[in-house]
Amino acid sequence: MPTFHIHGGQVLRGTVELSGAKNAASKMMIASLLTDEPVVIDNVPRQEETGITQEIVERVGSRVSWDDHQAILHASSIASTSVVGLSRKNRISILALAPLLHRAGEGIVPVVGGDKIGPRPVNFHVDILSRMGARFEEGAEGYRASVQGRLRGVLIELPYPSVGATETAMLAGVLAQGRTVIRNAAIEPEIIELVKMLQKMGAIIEVGLGREIEIVGVEHLGGCRARVIPDRIEAVSYACMALGTRGEIFVKHAVHDHLITFLNTVRRMGGAYEVQDDGILFKTVNGLRGIEIETDTHPGFMTDWQQPLTVALTQATGTSVIHETVYEDRFGYTEVLREMGADITLFNNCLGEIPCRFRGMNCRHSAVINGSRMLKAAHIEVPDIRAGLAFVIAALVADGTSVLSGIEHLDRGYERLEEKLRHLGVSIERKSD
Repeated sequence: MPTFHIHGGQVLRGTVELSGAKNAASKMMIASLLTDEPVVIDNVPRQEETGITQEIVERVGSRVSWDDHQAILHASSIASTSVVGLSRKNRISILALAPLLHRAGEGIVPVVGGDKIGPRPVNFHVDILSRMGARFEEGAEGYRASVQGRLRGVLIELPYPSVGATETAMLAGVLAQGRTVIRNAAIEPEIIELVKMLQKMGAIIEVGLGREIEIVGVEHLGGCRARVIPDRIEAVSYACMALGTRGEIFVKHAVHDHLITFLNTVRRMGGAYEVQDDGILFKTVNGLRGIEIETDTHPGFMTDWQQPLTVALTQATGTSVIHETVYEDRFGYTEVLREMGADITLFNNCLGEIPCRFRGMNCRHSAVINGSRMLKAAHIEVPDIRAGLAFVIAALVADGTSVLSGIEHLDRGYERLEEKLRHLGVSIERKSD
């Protein structure tokens, strides 16, 4: 299996260009199944997750062609209603149900997979589609949904502003009969881009105040051309590399509007940034200091920003506290950081200002980080995308050469990672160990 050999103790400097956001691109590719007309999507990242999504849409009959980072998708008809038996499991497959119900009256998807960061329940998706008229059967291989006629619009009140549930409700509502209202919806930038794409296709969809999305179903959607936004998770990943290594990195195409909460965090911890016309420069000037952070849904501090920032905070002076409120089991990666020399203690308590939905549960969702710790190189197994990127930053900070296995997760989440790191001065090698 391939491994990364990363030589630590490096100060990163230079420019890195962001790829398109995989969390937007994959959903936009699924949305192309809503129409029998061609859909063109620009700035699509060419990595494993979009490859998995391509396999999903091709499995049901879409033709996909590429021109560099432009994807042309055309599902003129639905050849199959099943995406069971994919070469790789991923939670994206559950989102194909709504388009398949619209186009063919039936959809069969495998059990949801993805990163090992805690439960990813499908009950939100099943509940939404069931309320809209779909019938479900659960088997050993996955879920079969069917509907007689059209799905029907309903009022959906989400108990939590889940991104995936909001996406399913939107994909179902745009061609449903009547009006669909989603209350307590997710409003992440990737969600807004999906709204804009659906509007281009002919949907009637409005984002109101207070996390409410209202959709009036139409009978037909057409093709369109859309563009994937820059990846805000990748932007923060490289920003944390600059902070953790006391370097200076210009993140080209980083969007100010998408990073407001993170930028405030950078300033609070003593880092520096400069917003420029075509990106944002991140650097460390006089060292970092400990802070308190609470993850939340957008526009709060994104849970996917937590892991890379944790590594940067191991190099800060003083104590930092992170309260994770989005996933109940997302600090598992810190055990490796402790083995590398970090001083991190996990707690079941809510250490943020407001008790979260995990209060009283037996899950370690708060972390206390005592900084200014020298990290040492290690042999590391990567369990998922975001932990993997945190381990990359830890390897860059550490003394010695770290070996990372399980790097297929990094290949799935980051386009041309090795190439971009080398442009920043990193000594990294991919080996077949």
